Amino acid sequence: MTITEERPVERAGWWRAHSELGVSIVLGAVGVLVVVDTALESGGSVSDPLGPRAIAFVLGGALLLLSALLAVDVLRGGHGEAEAGEDVDLGTPADLRTVGKLAGVLVATAALIPILGWPIAGTVLFWGAAATLGSRTPARDVLIAAGVSLVTWIVFDGLLGVDLPGGPLMGVFGA
Repeated sequence: MTITEERPVERAGWWRAHSELGVSIVLGAVGVLVVVDTALESGGSVSDPLGPRAIAFVLGGALLLLSALLAVDVLRGGHGEAEAGEDVDLGTPADLRTVGKLAGVLVATAALIPILGWPIAGTVLFWGAAATLGSRTPARDVLIAAGVSLVTWIVFDGLLGVDLPGGPLMGVFGA
């Protein structure tokens, strides 16, 4: 083997050994996004000069600090330990098909909320998750999903004052 053939394997091995740097990069990117987005917002008033931006700056700064601390720890040789759960086989690879289906259900829900409202989109979310995770009673699942979705909408929109779009159900329950 020549030296040029060993370098890509060596580089891939380094990244595999330092894979937690990916988490650090994501934390840093989110921290930068929060800080920049907050800096571009106008906020505060005469009675409250800090306004709601203060918490966002603190959270963005904390994300950047955690990102830097994690990167330093990983580069010094630290790494996370695999979970040793008694009911988890760590040798089994992730079921990417199921993960992809769940991601599709989440994207569909996000797309449907502004169009159909939370009660219907939430039903799609809960029913889709149950079906993806292997439930074998679709009729019962739809009824349970609709009930959970409707109850969460009534609680959040009606009782807590968190505005969730009702879609076609707007006005039916007085919301």
